[in-house]
Amino acid sequence: MPMSDSYLRAQKGRLQRRFASLLAVFALMSVAGFSAAEEAPSAAELDWRLKSDLPDSVRNSLPAFCAGGYLPSGAGDDGAGVFGEGTGGAAPLQASGLNGRYEIDRELYLEGDVRLRQGSFQVTGSEARYSQNIGQVSIQGPLVSRGNGFLLTGERAEYSVDSGRLDINTATFLLHGPEMRGRAGSLSRVDDSRVEIRDGMLTTCGPQQNDWALVASDIELNQAKGFGTAKHVRLEVLDVPVFYWPYASFPLDDRRKSGFLYPQFGSSSAGSGGFLAVPYYLNLAPHYDATLTPQYIHGRGLFNEAEGRYLSRFGQTTLQLGYIDNDSAYADENPGESGQRWALDASTRAALGSGWNGYGDFSVVSDADYLGDLNRSLEINQATHLQRKGGIRYHGPNQYFDMYLNDYQTVTDRIAQADRPYAQLPEIIYAGTAEAGWFEAGLESQYSWFYRDNDSLTGLDKANGQRFRARPELALPMRALWGFSRPSFSLDYTRYELEDYSAGSGGFDRTVPVVEWDNGLYFDRRSSLFDLPYNQTLEPRLYYAWADAEADQNDIPAFDTALQSFSFGQLFQPDRFVGGDRVGNTNQLTVALTSRFNDLVTGAERARFSIGQIQYFEDREVTLFGEGASNRSRSPLAGEVVLNPLQNLQIRSSGLWDPDTGDTEEGRSQLIFHSQDYRYLASVGHTYSKDELEQSDIAAVIPATDRVSLIGRWVYDSDLDRTVGSLAGIEYNNCCWSVQVVHQNYLTDDEELDSRILFQIQLKGLGGSGGASTSISEAIYGFDERERRRFGTP
Repeated sequence: MPMSDSYLRAQKGRLQRRFASLLAVFALMSVAGFSAAEEAPSAAELDWRLKSDLPDSVRNSLPAFCAGGYLPSGAGDDGAGVFGEGTGGAAPLQASGLNGRYEIDRELYLEGDVRLRQGSFQVTGSEARYSQNIGQVSIQGPLVSRGNGFLLTGERAEYSVDSGRLDINTATFLLHGPEMRGRAGSLSRVDDSRVEIRDGMLTTCGPQQNDWALVASDIELNQAKGFGTAKHVRLEVLDVPVFYWPYASFPLDDRRKSGFLYPQFGSSSAGSGGFLAVPYYLNLAPHYDATLTPQYIHGRGLFNEAEGRYLSRFGQTTLQLGYIDNDSAYADENPGESGQRWALDASTRAALGSGWNGYGDFSVVSDADYLGDLNRSLEINQATHLQRKGGIRYHGPNQYFDMYLNDYQTVTDRIAQADRPYAQLPEIIYAGTAEAGWFEAGLESQYSWFYRDNDSLTGLDKANGQRFRARPELALPMRALWGFSRPSFSLDYTRYELEDYSAGSGGFDRTVPVVEWDNGLYFDRRSSLFDLPYNQTLEPRLYYAWADAEADQNDIPAFDTALQSFSFGQLFQPDRFVGGDRVGNTNQLTVALTSRFNDLVTGAERARFSIGQIQYFEDREVTLFGEGASNRSRSPLAGEVVLNPLQNLQIRSSGLWDPDTGDTEEGRSQLIFHSQDYRYLASVGHTYSKDELEQSDIAAVIPATDRVSLIGRWVYDSDLDRTVGSLAGIEYNNCCWSVQVVHQNYLTDDEELDSRILFQIQLKGLGGSGGASTSISEAIYGFDERERRRFGTP
């Protein structure tokens, strides 16, 4: 029975806005992470559909391990606002029921299919009674209220028109976006900015599936302050409490707030124990914050990690620290060593404007075993050298400038002092190009001051000092649609000013003229295969290089120089050395051919075949202390094959074959496959280097059922006739939680095979604990993308 009295409409408008505000509160409560197991009928059950009953568009977006999903029905197009910001007074209130009675200035009563609606917000119930003399509205359930993205049910509600207080008994709620559902024993909206909830509970599991839930006795949401609080919070697994917080606070909006974060727990690297960490977030200011993570590690003791972040108008700076005062396990394993261990990692990035950027990275650890034993959050990878580098950089249209200081901490003591890297204090790099009519002029230059501790060193290893290198170039680039030609001439000039130099005067220079001529042609034709059109190219290439370098350069220290591994890419380089301390002599001609097959429908490159060889006209005499010389007249044949027959399948192979001996000198082959949804992952690889290495590896993630997947990787060394790495595990997924358990064998720095158990538990909507997925991602291609899609997120 539609009502038209303007006074009643005004009163009902106030009631409607209070309801809309309440539902927004529930949405915020859901995001914050507190709920309860529902009692049928519940809000979640109203909108839950089995997978077979969902529309194709919704069903196809669900992961295979989900039995169903939520299908909102009847929600408005526009959501209600937060607390007092609802549909507003402009939207008229509509009230109807099968029967109605109104006593003027006393009471309005509606019965049977009662509907109250204002804007996008709606409430339905069996009865509604408005007592005008006391300003109280009573609504009898079953009560159902919808808004954009949420649903609320309850047994009955009381609303005070004068104070704006709203009380609901036995409320259940559903937030469609994060798929969170819950229940409140009772709920009171005290005013426009504060809500109190008793006996609240939340989970992201489907209806009647309380695999896990968060339960709290008292919850208060305060929009004015931007956060909520909860007392006596516990995590329940299969209705069994497993963790307890006496007090917790959480944000309601984008405003950050200090408080405890989700606890972390997992296995410890000390014996068969475990660890427990309780992070605490400190919101110190809008532009800087910190996170403290005290944790107890069985067998080691109390370990602390801290992270601080600072954001300026230029960029962000991050500082991370780890510290343990007395690591009992480390002290037992290393007699005479202190159990005090620590690590620091700092990074900064700054955009200075006009193409200028600043950067810095600094890492240091107290001992070689810290990263393997303790590191959990510091962004330092397991390595033998930790870098400390900082400087400024400029990128312009035709210029590049970089100036930095660079040093290393050598983590392991097994590396001899003579094999440790030099610091650059500083290094300055400049490169630029300019057009000069038909010609192109270019310059590459570098200044470095090399230093390392040389007290225990002798000979060339003891030398420190300065090196300046410049390579001016003049080229004549000629380009057309059908090909290109680029002849060029350059001078490679290097000047040294050295200290502690034992081979003569520390000041000397070197000049090497270099001639290059790069040429290529481009042919293509269109055809079809299995009714699919494609374009095939044929790209022959000739590259000539000549460098007149002195044969004996071994009186020059090797500050940053190494011999390149020969590959297809090196066919088009004049120098076989990287770094600036050697310039190789050469007189060579490269002949190469590449053919591509491009899909004309999608534009994808389906296949690429490349092969090439160098013809040498002179012996290569320059060496790096005996390495790099050769008198052979031609190089091995270098080839590459890349096949992409399917969007999710790639086959790559590269290698070197010596036509003189008929031997394969190097080879690397890899097959990578993933299904469209990344549920299936597979890779097979083989690496070979003559007289040095031959390894095979295979990795896969294979679903055994919709919810159970098998994870594995195996690396075998044929020369050593042993396994040098393996990973085997199992993963279980359902729509609200997952677990991964893997056993890993890995090769340590001392060439011993060690093992550990890794695991990770993930609760949808709350995050997880453990670190298995990081190690699996490093071992199996595509696993990180699979993790991102695990719960069907785009």
